[in-house]
Amino acid sequence: MNCRGDSMIDKEMGWHKQKSKMVVKKGGSGGLWFLGFIGALIYYLHVHSGTFWLVVLAVLKAVVWPVFLVYHLMVFLKL
Repeated sequence: MNCRGDSMIDKEMGWHKQKSKMVVKKGGSGGLWFLGFIGALIYYLHVHSGTFWLVVLAVLKAVVWPVFLVYHLMVFLKL
């Protein structure tokens, strides 16, 4: 039994460990969604300002604003 570390054994055997990289292409829409979230948050805070629970409701609406968008789009298209 060899008491040396795994990296020593790997070098002796000629094995090369490579770190895997995850490359996400066409993933730039996250910033756009974040700007939409900030805009929705500002809008809903303006509409629902007042008590603590109205502010909580405004934050929740800002998180799920794409659901409202898709719903009203489907109603508009009569789907």
